[in-house]
Amino acid sequence: MARYRGPVCRLQRRLGADLSLKRFRAYGKKEREYPPGQHGNRRMRGRISDYGVQLQEKQKAKLLYGVLERQFRTYYHKASKMRGATGENLLQLLEKRLDNSVFRMGFAMTRAHARQLVRHGHFSVNGKKVDIPSFQVKVGDIVEMNEKSREAPNVQLAWNMAASSGSAEWISRNKEAFSAVLERLPTVEEIKIPVKENLIVEFYSR
Repeated sequence: MARYRGPVCRLQRRLGADLSLKRFRAYGKKEREYPPGQHGNRRMRGRISDYGVQLQEKQKAKLLYGVLERQFRTYYHKASKMRGATGENLLQLLEKRLDNSVFRMGFAMTRAHARQLVRHGHFSVNGKKVDIPSFQVKVGDIVEMNEKSREAPNVQLAWNMAASSGSAEWISRNKEAFSAVLERLPTVEEIKIPVKENLIVEFYSR
């Protein structure tokens, strides 16, 4: 599948949001507060239309979760047919992706790192190997990392950092077994991402 492989910080600046696509930044380097390009500073003075604001929110969600347009639209249509608020359903579907769950559980430093680990077959769900990043983790599923993969320095760093900072409240971690369980679905307030899901719903409802 096609994937954007350019400078992600440039996209963050264009969208005007810190999506934490990189775990660490260069020491002493301050992110510019205006869009990239020769006339980026000048473009800040213009007013964005309502459509533009809605489009930006959709683009932020796609970039944050690493999902392309066709797949994102499929998630939206599925969320719209579910019970409850469409925006919350959409975020929960994205949060249940295996690559995002691996990131939330503390196995990886970023979602991109988690996606790479999943694709290389480092995880099993309920004892069965899964290497599909879009695999939907269900409540009660046990996600476990292979024993040979646990000694990787970046994995150890991510796992220890998650232990000290605390993982997502809807996830329980077994530190000794290098596994985690999705205990329940998160609420919009718990997800805590710089995306307004109601504007995404408005965008697709036009």
